Amino acid sequence: MRIVLVGASGFLGRYVLNALVADGHHCVVLTRAAARHGDIKLLPGVELVQADVYAVDVLANWFEGADAVVSMAGILNERGRGGQGFHKVHVELVEAIIRASGQAGVTRVLHVSALRAAEGRSHYLKSKSEAEDLLKKANKLNATLFQPSVIFGLGDSFFNRFALLLRLSWIMPLACPRARLQPVYAVDVAAAMVAALDDPLSWGKSYELGGPQSYTLKELVEWTAGEMGLRRWIVGLPGFLSATTAVLMGLLPGKPFSMDNYRSLQTDSTTRQDGFACFGIAPRSIDTVVPDYLTGSVRQRRLQACRRQSRRDE
Repeated sequence: MRIVLVGASGFLGRYVLNALVADGHHCVVLTRAAARHGDIKLLPGVELVQADVYAVDVLANWFEGADAVVSMAGILNERGRGGQGFHKVHVELVEAIIRASGQAGVTRVLHVSALRAAEGRSHYLKSKSEAEDLLKKANKLNATLFQPSVIFGLGDSFFNRFALLLRLSWIMPLACPRARLQPVYAVDVAAAMVAALDDPLSWGKSYELGGPQSYTLKELVEWTAGEMGLRRWIVGLPGFLSATTAVLMGLLPGKPFSMDNYRSLQTDSTTRQDGFACFGIAPRSIDTVVPDYLTGSVRQRRLQACRRQSRRDE
C-alpha cells in the first residue's frame, strides 16, 4: 500500500514508520523540517518530503493516489499558555488532513489521539478530543482512532526524563504523585495500527491502548530508581504544591512541567477496554523493556536482571 504519514518524525511516528516498512508498504513522510530527519530516507521504500502540512492543497497533492493517511502529529507543551499551540497542532492540522483527504479521494485515515481525552480539563486533552470529534463526523472517511496511555520505548521522554532527574539528587519532590498511568510500549501501539490498516472492522472505531498494568506516578518513579540501582527519596507533593511546582517549572526553558501537564494528570490515563485484544496483541510490560535502555552497560543490565529474578524468587 502507499501510505502518507504526518507526524512520522516524532517518537511514536518512528516506530509506526518502521512497522509499516517491515510490512512492505511504501511510505511518504511529510514534514516541515526534512533536513533534521534525513535518517528517515535510509529506510527502504520511504520517501521524505519537505511540505507545509497545514496547507490543504499541499496535503491533497501528496495524498493523491494514497491508500491511507496516518495522522500522528502532537505536542505535550505549547509556547504560550492559552491553548492556541495545542489547537493548531491537534485540531487545525486534523481539519486540514480531513479536507485534503476529501479533495484527493482518500477514505482511510488512522489517527493517534490520547487516552480519556474527552474527560480531560487540559488544553492538551481538550484539543485531542476536539480532533476526535472532527474525524468521527467527517463524511466519507473511514477513520480509526487510537487512544494510548503514556508511551514508552527507546528514546522516550517519560522514563528517560525521570532517569535523568533521579541521577541529579538523592531527594526528588514529585508533583501529582497519585496520578494513574498505564504505560504502553511504542512497538505494541505500532503493531495495533498496522493490524488495523486494512481491517474494515476497525472503521469508525476507537481503541484504548494501555499496558498490562496501571501504576501511580510515584510508583513508576520509585520503580525507575530501583531499576537503576539508586536509593532515592521520592516525596509526593500535595495538590497545592503540585500546582505551584507546575507554575514555576512552566517558566523554565522547555517547560519541563507545566500547568497544562498538571491538568492532564488530573485525569487518570487508564483503559476501560482492552483495545489490543481486538488485534490479538498481548502488550508488553515495562519490566521487559525499560531496564534495557535505562541502564547503560551490558554489566548493569545483567545485574538488574539478577535483581529482578531474585525479587521473583522471594
